Amino acid sequence: MLPKVRTPDEVILLDNLLSERGHSTRLHIIIETNPGLEAAFDIAHCSSRIDALFFGGVDMAAELRCDNAWEPLLYARSRVVHAAAAAGLDVIDVPYLDLTDHAGMVVAAQQAKSLGFSGKGSIHPKQIAALNDVFTPNESEIARARRIIKTFEEADTGLVVIDGKLIEKPVLRDMYRVLAIADRITQ
Repeated sequence: MLPKVRTPDEVILLDNLLSERGHSTRLHIIIETNPGLEAAFDIAHCSSRIDALFFGGVDMAAELRCDNAWEPLLYARSRVVHAAAAAGLDVIDVPYLDLTDHAGMVVAAQQAKSLGFSGKGSIHPKQIAALNDVFTPNESEIARARRIIKTFEEADTGLVVIDGKLIEKPVLRDMYRVLAIADRITQ
C-alpha cells in the first residue's frame, strides 16, 4: 500500500525500482490528498502494477477541512471511484472507525457499494463478516446475473426485457463482474 500519493510520478518511480529488482509486487494506492484527488485519473492509469485505489477519507477530510462524513466527502469518493473504474481497478472505501456502531458501518458499506466501491477497509476483525455480506453477491444477485447474461446470449439485440424492465447491453459488464466475484469466492 502506498499512502498519500500525490502524483503519478511517485508510483512510476516505485514501479521502476521494483522492476529493476525483479519484483512482481502489486500496488494498492491510497488517494487521500488534494493533489492526489486532482490527479486520481492519471494515477490510476500510470502503472500496470496497480490493483486497487483506496479512498483515504480521514486524511482527505482534514485536507478539505470538512467533516469525515458521507455527504461532505461524496465528491471526493466519486472522483476516486471514477478514476478506478476508468482504469479497470478495484476501489476500496475508507474503514468505518466507530467499532461500537455496527449498524452504521453496514449503512456506510451499502452507500459505498451503491456508489461503485468494490469493498470497504476494516480496522477490526469483527467488521469483516458484515463487510463481506455487503460486498459479496448473494444467491439472488448471482442468479439474476446468470439470467441476464443467458438472455443476452440468446438474443441478437443490444437490449432485452426481463421481468418487465428494459435492460441494455452495457449492464452485462456488471453481470460478468458479479459472476467473477462469485467464482472467486467459491474457489
